[in-house]
Amino acid sequence: MAVPSAQNGHKHGLNHFYLKTDALGTGSSLEDATLWPRPLARKWFVGLFLGTCLLYCARMAMPICAVTMATTFHWTKTDTGVVLGSFFWGYCITQILGGHVSDEVGGERVLLMSAVSWGLVAAVTPLMSRASSHALFLMTAARFLMGLLQGVFFPSLASMCSYRVVKAERGFLMSILNSGTYLGTLVAGGLGSVMLQNYGWEYLFYCIGFVSCLWALFIWYSLVKGKEMVRQKPRKSNLRWLSLIKKPPVWAMVVAHTCSASTFYTLLSWLPTYFEESFPNAKGGVYNTVPWLAAIPASLVGGWASDFLIAKGYPVVNVRKVMQVIAMGIPVLFILPMSNTAHLPTAVTLSTVAIAATTFSSGGVSVNVHDLTPSCAGALYGFMNMMGALSGVVTVSLSGYLIEVTQTWAPVFSLFALINSCGLGVYLVFADAQRLDQHSYSPVTVI
Repeated sequence: MAVPSAQNGHKHGLNHFYLKTDALGTGSSLEDATLWPRPLARKWFVGLFLGTCLLYCARMAMPICAVTMATTFHWTKTDTGVVLGSFFWGYCITQILGGHVSDEVGGERVLLMSAVSWGLVAAVTPLMSRASSHALFLMTAARFLMGLLQGVFFPSLASMCSYRVVKAERGFLMSILNSGTYLGTLVAGGLGSVMLQNYGWEYLFYCIGFVSCLWALFIWYSLVKGKEMVRQKPRKSNLRWLSLIKKPPVWAMVVAHTCSASTFYTLLSWLPTYFEESFPNAKGGVYNTVPWLAAIPASLVGGWASDFLIAKGYPVVNVRKVMQVIAMGIPVLFILPMSNTAHLPTAVTLSTVAIAATTFSSGGVSVNVHDLTPSCAGALYGFMNMMGALSGVVTVSLSGYLIEVTQTWAPVFSLFALINSCGLGVYLVFADAQRLDQHSYSPVTVI
């Protein structure tokens, strides 16, 4: 009887799950040697969850304080938009570089250096604002630098996930990290409200910057310093990662991620405005928190479900496609009716289901890069994230134009549906989970 090929194979053990992904003999043992032991993996999972939470706290600090800062420094709406938008331009620049360096020297070091750097930037941002009379320029530079330094974070995570975590647990790890981003958004909002009311906007930056640096130092001393780590170099592919972009499965993955990211940024940016304009008497604490609270358990369920199905022997490519159908298909069904909804509870329910469903990509396209190109997952994920950020800037701006011209939300939600449907269609047709970064790779079938 034939069983799934090597790409779906797995073997359970007390300390590691060993994967047989090729027929290269010693190459397989070298790959197994890079995996985290189970106790160490659990510590890293918790540490990375907290890290992504702090990452989003630092990222959301400026948007939360934007109104207060605009009043303080006499910014116009255009000025505020320039400051906030500068983050994404910096964020795009370092995506590929961060992933490539992580593939070469190890994602742990890149990630921690990044965290210390953007933690320091957050802490000194209030000081920069008072350094001269050109607060607009200095805050734009600080925001750009924040994006530049945070741009390497997720590509380094992708590289670590590929080298240190077995295939059967990658979906759950990505779901943990995604849930950390949602928690960070909630924490930043709650902490920001307290700081703005009682102390001033500066103290939000001080607090987040200090805790971020403290987290990085703790991870360094407890999980990295003095620990013997197998270098990632033995798994370096003979193919340059750029050559892999020509492969249809890689392009399908990039297109799906780009479409998914652009529509997610659209929801993140415009949902508060939608609720404020459509339901002016509603409390912001409801529609600004309920969808993101639901996203945390949904993300964990999505990651667990993908790993569970793979462990049961289902083909990896089928699992990835199912997760992506949930992540990109279901939101379309729940977002479109929102333009005609006149009741707040209905609108909150629809947006909550849509946002919760998007988190299932943690078991789909978000980890597909580890299936296809584990030896250069960091660099390719960086490229995907760069494309997603760029498309997000365009989509968010286009949505604002459509709202201003049509004075209705239907075109925005229709644009959301169109982008998601196109990205999902490309992924369903061309996606694969067969490893592409080894010349000598061939599936192993056991009889």
